[in-house]
This record gives sequence, C-alpha cells and structure tokens, in this order.
Amino acid sequence: MYTIRMMNCAFFAHHGVFDEEEKLGQRFYVDAVLTVDAGNALENDSIEGTVHYGIAFKLIEKIVTGKRRYLIETLALDIAKALSNHFKQIKRAEITVRKPHAPVAGVLDFVEVVVVHEQ
Repeated sequence: MYTIRMMNCAFFAHHGVFDEEEKLGQRFYVDAVLTVDAGNALENDSIEGTVHYGIAFKLIEKIVTGKRRYLIETLALDIAKALSNHFKQIKRAEITVRKPHAPVAGVLDFVEVVVVHEQ
C-alpha cells in the first residue's frame, strides 16, 4: 500500500444552497488522499496498475465543475466514489473540499468538509 496526496486542487464552480452561489460561483479547493494497493506496479516501475494522477485530476475537475450540489459534503462523496470506481486500486479515498467564501455571518478563512470512502 502507498498514499497519493493531491493537495489544493483549485476549481471555479457554482455549488451551494443559495441562489447567489449558483449565479456568481466561487473557487473551491480539493485535497484527495488516496490509499492505493500497488500490486506489482511499484516493483515494475509501471503506470499500469496504479493511479495516474493526471487522470485523477481530470475526474475531480469534471465533478467539481459539473452539476451543482447544494452540499460540499455531497460533492466530496461524489469525488471519492468516482475516483474509487475508476481506479480499482484505490482502497481508501479521503476527500477534503474547502469553500473559502461560505455565506456565514462572521469572519473565517474557509469552511471545509472531509469525507472518507473505503472499498
């Protein structure tokens, strides 16, 4: 087993409960911490049988910039499931989604959720 960490992937999207969030959009940040069963891929120095993080990034981007979700929790779960379905070698996907401009009455750096999906 080994871990791939894709940190602070940034995308502009339109998620949230309020109409203004859908209309205006904002930047979202995603971390993906993937626990991978290497099989023989590391021994063979082969991309076959491992997680190609360029493809993983594109999958994350497609989900984040795709259909609107009201909850960033749902967004994180959808990312985790999509990565795990595409790459059967992923045994555990921990996805963090950060929303820096959450509509709250107060000062904060960001709101983030962490969702864990295991196979």
